[in-house]
Amino acid sequence: MPLPASSDIVIVGAGAAGLAAAIFAGRARPGGGVVIVDGARTPGAKILVSGGGRCNVTNAVVAETDFWGASSHAVRRILRALPVPETTAFFAELGVPLHEEPDGKLFPDSNRARDVLEALVHGAAQAGTTLVPGARVERIARHGSGFIIDTGLGSIRAGAVVLAAGGQSLPKSGSDGSGYRLAMSLGHSIVAPTPALVPLRLAPDTPHSVHSGLSGVTVDAELALWIDGGLSIRLRGALLWTHFGISGPVVLNASRHWTRGTLLGRDVRLAANWYPGLRFDEVERSWIRAARERPGVTLRRALVPHLPDAMALAILGALALAPDRRAAELTREDRRRLVHALTDWPLPVVETRGYSYAEVTAGGVPLAEIDAATMESRVCPGLYLVGEILDVDGRIGGFNFQWAWCTAAIAGRGATRASTPPSG
Repeated sequence: MPLPASSDIVIVGAGAAGLAAAIFAGRARPGGGVVIVDGARTPGAKILVSGGGRCNVTNAVVAETDFWGASSHAVRRILRALPVPETTAFFAELGVPLHEEPDGKLFPDSNRARDVLEALVHGAAQAGTTLVPGARVERIARHGSGFIIDTGLGSIRAGAVVLAAGGQSLPKSGSDGSGYRLAMSLGHSIVAPTPALVPLRLAPDTPHSVHSGLSGVTVDAELALWIDGGLSIRLRGALLWTHFGISGPVVLNASRHWTRGTLLGRDVRLAANWYPGLRFDEVERSWIRAARERPGVTLRRALVPHLPDAMALAILGALALAPDRRAAELTREDRRRLVHALTDWPLPVVETRGYSYAEVTAGGVPLAEIDAATMESRVCPGLYLVGEILDVDGRIGGFNFQWAWCTAAIAGRGATRASTPPSG
């Protein structure tokens, strides 16, 4: 598809947010006038790999508390623009009905991420928009009352620009952070980006580094993140031990907090409670009671109801406690040492696995620089920003896609109302 010389609206990026913005803008402006440019030859690679190739489109319940990075008030206002029922109706209209799975995750009935991508591309075409792949944007500059966008295929003038260039996660999909450079060139500041929803590497040589022998084991855990000695956040969910460290939903959700704290040079500590929801005193009382009521029970058998057997053995080994030792024979010191380990097990994180394994980017353009009613820039009129390029990231479970759909709906409609044919 050749690059037109001009368009009312140019959308930079044909990922989830960009394609959705094109649909909303095209429907609001019948007869064309919306062009999407993307550097990739085949856009939407990130959609295809999301959700294990099934695409977790959204969640049954979405609230501002599911997101980090910006004020809850602004996030709540944006989420109200496209509530979940309207999102599911939007996809049903595109031919992609959704079904609910555990934890409220909504997936396409076909369980195929490709169906989501193809529906978005087809929906954008039906809305009268023009998709130009292989047109990497190199520069955006003011031009008269509008903009001029320089791409690898030439230049195009626009009355309004929607910047949907994504962040830096999964760079093989085309998310290389170039959108930050474009936003900065138009006057925006950038909160330093870091990987988020990313597995964490653990030090291999500490007394608590048991991960290599537990690879593939999953356990319910409560993670506590401490920054400069103060509790920052507690999160609960499934933790997956791996050969390099830890992963699983609770770790992915905690990762952005670890990376942000580390980026700021703070003293960050991550610890796990293998008795989620219970504190030291409660767990100690349960061990005292178990020793009294079941004096013959071994440490290994006492742990198995709470932990996988391999984990029980690994923890006891790290503490130099014999698995067949009776719980009733524990000294007070050993009992308290064990309970402390069970409720505050250090996770010696040394780094994340990086953007190549991150599902999303934390950081980006501050939401304070955006008008939440239209997604228009407060520093560059006519510029709209959507999706991952903004300093808002959600927890795992479809929330980041919902953020993409909501910001796209607002920007698509807002850019349509505000745009005029480019002059100059």
